[in-house]
Amino acid sequence: MAAVRLLLLLLFPFSSLSLSENEALLNLKKSFSNPVALSSWVPNQNPCSSRWLGVICFNNIINSLHLVDLSLSGAIDVNALTQIPTLRSISFVNNSFSGPIPPFNQLGALKSLYLAHNQFSGQIPSDFFSQLASLKKIWISNNKFSGPIPSSLTNLGFLTELHLENNEFSGPVPELKQDIKSLDMSNNKLQGEIPAAMSRFEAKSFANNEGLCGKPLNNECEAGGSSEVGSGWGMKVVIVLIVAVALAFIFALTRSKRRHDDDFSVMSRDHVDEVVQVHVPSSNHSRGASEGGSKKESSSSKKGSSRGGMGDLVMVNDEKGVFGLPDLMKAAAEVLGNGGLGSAYKAAMNNGLSVVVKRMREMNKVSRDIFDAEMRRFGRLRNLNIITPLAYHYRKEEKLFVTEYMPKGSLLYVLHGDRGSSHADLNWPIRLNIVKGIARGLNFIYSEFSNEDLPHGNLKSSNVLLTENYEPLLSDFAFHPLINPNYAIQTMFAYKTPDYVSYQHVSQKTDVYCLGIIVLEIITGKFPSQYHSNGKGGTDVVHWVFTAISERREAELIDPELMSNHSNSLNQMLQLLQVGAACTESNPDQRLNMKEAIRRIEEVQV
Repeated sequence: MAAVRLLLLLLFPFSSLSLSENEALLNLKKSFSNPVALSSWVPNQNPCSSRWLGVICFNNIINSLHLVDLSLSGAIDVNALTQIPTLRSISFVNNSFSGPIPPFNQLGALKSLYLAHNQFSGQIPSDFFSQLASLKKIWISNNKFSGPIPSSLTNLGFLTELHLENNEFSGPVPELKQDIKSLDMSNNKLQGEIPAAMSRFEAKSFANNEGLCGKPLNNECEAGGSSEVGSGWGMKVVIVLIVAVALAFIFALTRSKRRHDDDFSVMSRDHVDEVVQVHVPSSNHSRGASEGGSKKESSSSKKGSSRGGMGDLVMVNDEKGVFGLPDLMKAAAEVLGNGGLGSAYKAAMNNGLSVVVKRMREMNKVSRDIFDAEMRRFGRLRNLNIITPLAYHYRKEEKLFVTEYMPKGSLLYVLHGDRGSSHADLNWPIRLNIVKGIARGLNFIYSEFSNEDLPHGNLKSSNVLLTENYEPLLSDFAFHPLINPNYAIQTMFAYKTPDYVSYQHVSQKTDVYCLGIIVLEIITGKFPSQYHSNGKGGTDVVHWVFTAISERREAELIDPELMSNHSNSLNQMLQLLQVGAACTESNPDQRLNMKEAIRRIEEVQV
């Protein structure tokens, strides 16, 4: 029975998510007036593994809902969303919703709220954000909101981005003392003196508010001109602050510190692996059967493939032992996620070896014989900083790759998803070692695949796995010659770079750009918007870094978690930052080549 279950999961990867969440999303869909774009949302399917449009998952858990630019209108059934307790980010950007702001304050664990470019209107209640103590990012710009800016914003301790521009807000500017990185209140009807604590922001953050005065604007306030407005409002702020702080304290005591509770508002499916936990029982005949099956597969696999049969695994590296597909079929299975190039499943064997089985789609660019030769070539590769297949299985419709499982997970997860001990371990020496390990892995790949246009082709932090000692292992490299061209354009990160977007060309310098993104991601701690399919959400690390460098404020770019414990290494951090910047020049001709990038990375010392 377990074998049948795993077989069904390999062929039809869905049905592990609770049905209530499926129904909740379908109820949300019903509340829209014209949900034509949501045709993939159908009953009796797992929204994660069935790749529902706009549903972003992590380990098969719904984390974000990004329904952007879909011409949606009507009501938004927030009550349906309350049935998805793991939801952390919501985006309805660039649709046609109107009326008062929906009661998103019912979603107490929300971290990001994006409602920009709609037609929402009316006043937002002053205490609207009081129950949203985890909010980091609020984008409600380009709507028709009016009345005072909600005073409860002052109590959001984690707030880093606030965009209220192009609305009709009136009244004073609240005094926001949080460490806000991105603020815009321009093009409203605000009035009175800008609080002194807000003068640290640029003038453009308050532009086109005729009634505003004070720094950073050039419009000085008249003596006593704004005292009446400020005095009454200030008393209200004090009252609200007392109430809100108390509420936030109570809320903080009851927060759950789930492992995957961080902000994945910009994660697309390209950045989330799918893993299934499989227990393979011991088998006295498994080694002999697997060896025989592998040999048989090598000699007669073409015939089996033409019939579309399951066949067996072809071992290409037996250093970790020999096993076969029947061993995996004996195990119970659970689907936990989905990835860009395909799905992946974890199998924990009784000999202590854990493997990952990846289901790869659209890999029919070469013949079976060439594919087999490439897999065996992969299996012979040995380097401290790469991970290669142990075995593969060939079918015309899809391919299975088996690699060793890394419990730490990906660099993407440890940097942005884990707030436990693994993330806490990411000090400066470890981060530098990770960057150097990635560089050494690339050096090896570039020596082995030097004739390829894209020796890696899909370099991003989700394809950098970490060992228990935080040694990085590069995965999913050198697949470009095997993947169907149209599918490669849709899924591989190389095709999301300026090289292809602006010049319709990719080369080895495209991998350099991708390396630069990882370097900037590691040194700043920011999630790059470049990883997101539409570039919305996250931080455009390239633009941010180049702007700061031009203004000679590079030190502001360093992840505060690094600066707090390793401030004496600031020069070395800035040296690495400059390497990342040199790797991400938008013009490939002005960009470092891979050899020079690796050399400069190796020069950086702890």
